[in-house]
Amino acid sequence: MSVEYGYLAYSPHIDPVFTISLPQTIKFGMGVSREAGYEAKRLGIKKALLVVGPRLSGSRLAEDIRSSLEAEGIGVSVLSKVKIEPEDEEILEAYKEIKGKDIDGFIALGGGSTIDTAKILNLLHTYPAPLEDYINRPIGRGLQPPGPLKPLIAIPTTAGTGSESTSVAILDIKRLRVKSGISNPYMRPTVALIDPLTTVTMPPMITASSGLDVLNHAIESLTSRPYTSKPSIKSPAERPVYSGATPLGDIFGEHAIIWVNKYLRRAYANPNDLEARYYMMLAASIAGIGFGHVGVHIPHAMAYPIAGMVRNYYPPDYEFGYPIAPHGISTAIPAGYALKHLAPYNIPKFSKAVELLTGESVYEAKEVAESLFEYYMGLLEDLGVPTCLRELGFGKEDLEALVDGTLKQQRLLAQSPKQVSKKDLEKIFSEALG
Repeated sequence: MSVEYGYLAYSPHIDPVFTISLPQTIKFGMGVSREAGYEAKRLGIKKALLVVGPRLSGSRLAEDIRSSLEAEGIGVSVLSKVKIEPEDEEILEAYKEIKGKDIDGFIALGGGSTIDTAKILNLLHTYPAPLEDYINRPIGRGLQPPGPLKPLIAIPTTAGTGSESTSVAILDIKRLRVKSGISNPYMRPTVALIDPLTTVTMPPMITASSGLDVLNHAIESLTSRPYTSKPSIKSPAERPVYSGATPLGDIFGEHAIIWVNKYLRRAYANPNDLEARYYMMLAASIAGIGFGHVGVHIPHAMAYPIAGMVRNYYPPDYEFGYPIAPHGISTAIPAGYALKHLAPYNIPKFSKAVELLTGESVYEAKEVAESLFEYYMGLLEDLGVPTCLRELGFGKEDLEALVDGTLKQQRLLAQSPKQVSKKDLEKIFSEALG
């Protein structure tokens, strides 16, 4: 299925190396979440912190995970102070609760927000420092921890972020009303237990949002600038986590696109469609492995200020009492507009994406761009997701702040197949505002 895109390049002026760092163990299958206790014991964990959201904390699944740990003689304390789309201030409040506790391992049970929260708590608990020291530049200092963190077992309950396979954690910077991230190789979970059965209780809009995130991961990683276009580095320690597109990233991205296209609508329509749940979970995981070393670009960079600035959007199934632009939705709305703009700058890759999504073979830049845009708009409509930012409460008065917030995401913008300017972003956002 994968197409050869010409990665063969070598010069003293480029970095001809890419790195894939995987969790120590990835287990996939129906019911594999029950092996949490076995894996924790194998890792030598004796006092675990179970990080789980407030809604899931009282569930049968959470109780089963806790029982699995305790059956192996592992002491378990629970932290349920987890916010969907986590914010820096809430994470610091949660850290205060565990700062003095004797914890030698973390268990994250939940979606990407929960797993990312656990990653950051593990980092702060292992190497205490101001949070901004670890947040990516230019918002933070982008410092790296001096060594490995404590063991972390990630048990995802959504088929979306792929956070169980990545070395990145995303959070809102509340005072700036923008998202940023923390990325370093040590953040990657030690074990990922990927159980499709944990997703059958996801309501429709959460299924839609998380599934759209998978699609965006796959397409953005597939169409990122190639790793061989990156400048040379002085030391391997300087090599960024996101390398740019690679041959292996293409394989993961292409298969994830196929599965999302085939199964997302089915999972949205019928939560008990186990075949759809199985392949959506698998797509999320392999897309996570792919973008976890390749990176994502413009749609995700645009999504961060969208999520940070949302004021009055209350999507169905996200009844938390506060406005929210869920991550998958905040990436998917700008994606159609951004990818239409970018398609002419990497026609082979975007043409491949169109072929996988529609079965059409189109090679002219205009046709590729229009086909991809039409697919996205049709998919959003099928899933009941807004197709423009105006439906999230944004207006033309927000244009400047949205653009400025996107320009802060240089780690992501660097992966774009085209070096985008402020003018480019103004054009894309103007279209996306509707």
